[in-house]
Amino acid sequence: MTLKARIQEDMKSAMRAGAKEKLGYIRMVMAAIKQREVDERIELDDAQVLGVIDKMIKQRRESIAQFEAGGRTDLVAKETAEIQLLAAYLPAQLSAAELDAMIGEVIAATGAASIKDMGKVMAAIKARAAGRADMGAVGARIKAQLSA
Repeated sequence: MTLKARIQEDMKSAMRAGAKEKLGYIRMVMAAIKQREVDERIELDDAQVLGVIDKMIKQRRESIAQFEAGGRTDLVAKETAEIQLLAAYLPAQLSAAELDAMIGEVIAATGAASIKDMGKVMAAIKARAAGRADMGAVGARIKAQLSA
């Protein structure tokens, strides 16, 4: 079953169960997926659906930072709940050791020697770890390894 089909099944289950809040979040995800399909005139595969979900999670994390700065704990709670629902559709996250090993392999494969080569390394990691790691944290780890 594709990820998109799984989300649609979850939407049907939420409708049957009468879970209005969860149904609203799932509809929001489906709307984002459909919007991208319409914009690009394509049918999204699992990797592209993961990209949409990852982007949505990133937006919510940024919103949480803004809401915390503004003292809006009610909105922080709402955004946190949305992140938890969205994260359920992501594959298992990479551990720190797995991530460091992957970064080491990519650095060796690309021949990266300095911070100037960070873009090459980041692009390769993004392709290999799609949806399984926070790219902000990955960038910091790459920078640390290239600086050492």
